[in-house]
Amino acid sequence: MALSRKRQKELRRLRRSADDLWQEQREAIDHASDVLREARRQAGNYAREEVAPRVRSSYDARVRPVVASARHSINHDVLPAVSGAVGSALAVLEATRDPRVREVVRRASALPERIPARFGKVTPLPVAKKKTPVGRYIAFGIGAIAVAGVLYAAWQTLRADDDLWIEDLGEVGAADIGEDE
Repeated sequence: MALSRKRQKELRRLRRSADDLWQEQREAIDHASDVLREARRQAGNYAREEVAPRVRSSYDARVRPVVASARHSINHDVLPAVSGAVGSALAVLEATRDPRVREVVRRASALPERIPARFGKVTPLPVAKKKTPVGRYIAFGIGAIAVAGVLYAAWQTLRADDDLWIEDLGEVGAADIGEDE
């Protein structure tokens, strides 16, 4: 079944219209990509010339002193206190394990029988039971978590955020955007 000449003519016109529309769409997409390229370049320039100096000055004025103060406090106040407390606790633990100290404690607990009655009643020293010191492990765990939190906060503060800036993908020439610069 063949089409009439009139229908063939209408189909050719429709095909030409579709081809023209397709060509216009391609031109619009090309123009949009040119505009997008120029916008990207301008955003990079703006970030480099306006945003980065403001961020740097705000960081230098507000954040850097706080970080320096926190670092000084941690290094001169917190770490010496924590290391002193841990060192003292370890020294006490080591002392209780020493056989000479145990002998002195045993003798001291036996003294009440040898003390005359005129000094009054003397209560013996309690003998420590051997048990697992759960509180020590909890304290070490809390200390480790606190140190990890401080280190993580310092890392987040001092890391380089290079991936937050828009990269300049190259200059776009005046011929590409259709204007003289």
